[in-house]
Amino acid sequence: MINRKAVVSRHNPKYKRIESLAPLAVGNGSFAFSADITGLQSFPKEYQVPLGTQSEWGWHSSGGRDLYRKEQLTQQRLDTYGRVVEYPLFPKEQEEEAYHWLRQNPHRVHLGIIGFRLLKEDNQEANMNDIYNIDQELNLWEGTLLSTFYLENKPVSVVTICHPESDEIGVHICSPLISLSQLQITLSFPSPEMTSVKWEESIFPKEYSIDQIEVLRQTESSVFLRRQMDEDSYEVGWTWSGGQLTKDSNMRYVLIPDNKTAEFSFSMSFAEHAPTNHSYDRIFSASKNHWEEFWNSGGAIDFSGSTDSRANELERRVVFSQFLTAIHDSGTAPPQETGYMYNSWFGKFHLEMHWWHVAHFALWGRESIVEKAMDWYVSHLSIAKDLAKEQGYEGGRWPKMIGVDGKQSPSPIAPLLIWQQPHPIALAELCYQANPKEELLVRWEEVIIETADFMASFAVWDKDKEAYILGPPLIPAQECHDPAISLNPPYELEYWKYGLEVATEWVERLGRKANPKWIEVARAVAKPHQIDGVYLAHENCVDTFTQFNHDHPSMVAALGILEGTLIDPLVMKQTLERVEKEWQWETAWGWDFPMCAMTAARLGDSERAVDFLLMDKVKNMYLPNGHNYQNSSLSCYLPGNGGLLTAVAMMACGWRGNEDQHIKGFPQDGTWQVKWEGLHPIL
Repeated sequence: MINRKAVVSRHNPKYKRIESLAPLAVGNGSFAFSADITGLQSFPKEYQVPLGTQSEWGWHSSGGRDLYRKEQLTQQRLDTYGRVVEYPLFPKEQEEEAYHWLRQNPHRVHLGIIGFRLLKEDNQEANMNDIYNIDQELNLWEGTLLSTFYLENKPVSVVTICHPESDEIGVHICSPLISLSQLQITLSFPSPEMTSVKWEESIFPKEYSIDQIEVLRQTESSVFLRRQMDEDSYEVGWTWSGGQLTKDSNMRYVLIPDNKTAEFSFSMSFAEHAPTNHSYDRIFSASKNHWEEFWNSGGAIDFSGSTDSRANELERRVVFSQFLTAIHDSGTAPPQETGYMYNSWFGKFHLEMHWWHVAHFALWGRESIVEKAMDWYVSHLSIAKDLAKEQGYEGGRWPKMIGVDGKQSPSPIAPLLIWQQPHPIALAELCYQANPKEELLVRWEEVIIETADFMASFAVWDKDKEAYILGPPLIPAQECHDPAISLNPPYELEYWKYGLEVATEWVERLGRKANPKWIEVARAVAKPHQIDGVYLAHENCVDTFTQFNHDHPSMVAALGILEGTLIDPLVMKQTLERVEKEWQWETAWGWDFPMCAMTAARLGDSERAVDFLLMDKVKNMYLPNGHNYQNSSLSCYLPGNGGLLTAVAMMACGWRGNEDQHIKGFPQDGTWQVKWEGLHPIL
């Protein structure tokens, strides 16, 4: 038995100073709250990233939900083997406002900034330079953020927690500053508007006046507010142990605790309607129980017996990635790539990333989380079917970039991506393999059928090749290619075959006959093209390793993430070696490293698998808060965390067909001692 508490607790992050790119957070899967070194959001301007308070349900459409419609855009008409298919790629000059509005809306909302107003003895408001003796620790085992700091020789101790089932934080403060009336709590609201057509320029929201907030009811120890934003609104419930609520000149609500004591507690909840507040003690107890249950269930892995100098860092990344994906990726809808930290790509879902966010849950014995996410496809299937029908295809087409409304966003790239299409089938199969219940077969049958119907109708029969081909037009997972010439990318070919075969098996488990077209296409999918013993990015990309050796080396995913039934292992081995040597790794993304590690593992090259997983590159860096860093505006990238967990599970316990083999994905020379329990092999 692994001592799970010891494994988790030895990686608790401990801060002695501001980590401006790496604020710590608490959350519950549908809501998260990021804090600075005070345990609240007192000094947001000291951070290089926003201190977010975001939820799964908190969205806004500027000017109204239907200010613009897709019908107001002129779509590009692309020839598709003698048939025209329309895609919303580029705006005409007179359509730019509508185009960018549709890209930006609906977008996630920063629900509120909760911070301290600290007063010095001269009654001046303290700034960050006045704070010292910082000591902050995130207790991962209990999901509790503990923060201590000093102001003018007076300590302040803060406990910050999140309720596991309510979108609510609880805070307990102990300080002599309370009895001196020098410690107050503030609540302000950032603007809900996007300020730029570039998401990177909109991550820091502007101030928003509390004059536009309605007080629903107020007592001596609570206030309930409604924030109205055009047609959208939400409510905030704030309760406290004793104090007086006022407003200040900086457009903030200010809570002044009762100065008869040196301790103070409050809770603040957010909801679309009627938030329910719990006492701090109840939130603390619920959080502690929830996280202990989380860590004691599902999979665990221990690298402490390893002599490889990288083992402790890998274990840290694994522990943190479990925590971060639990608080940011375990809701009922596909997450954005930055979770609930702050908005990336306007907070919208990237469905091609959904597999990377959640697939690992099924491998780590937490398939119930994936089941929740799968039901999103059920509720949005009609929209996917409408999109496929508009384009002249069968079934339902899952787009890349969408908002909470499920509608496709215009983009020069996103509408032409296809590799997200088999994701619902793959995720459903992971759930079923982990927990083979007939109820799941019935529950997701329609999603499987409609997803596969589109795949079968999208593939085109090539008489000369005597095979079914993909594209053009399409853009592969490696997004830098011209859609007009992109043909048969290896990953997409293998994924198409896999998805159609799984769909066939799915309906046959229910005692029904599969669509014969699925079987026909799966059996005759074109084999990936190779030149000089390596696979290309796509069939027409002869300069893959000279002009297109950047972005995702996604061709390797055909044997790694997937079984590679169309792949020659020797050719893939040579491809992976060239990728390792010749790729421009500064242009890669966080999930590319675990992707390559999985390919190396399937090829039996465990040393190279570890080297890829821990490659010393900027975009494979994991910050002190565990987030996968990409660049200054994308300091958290959860597909990297999710991909890491998927790769580690695969490297530890194997994949279908090799579960009992001794050699899997870690070197067997004694440098890696890997103890694991509760993991499942990947398909």
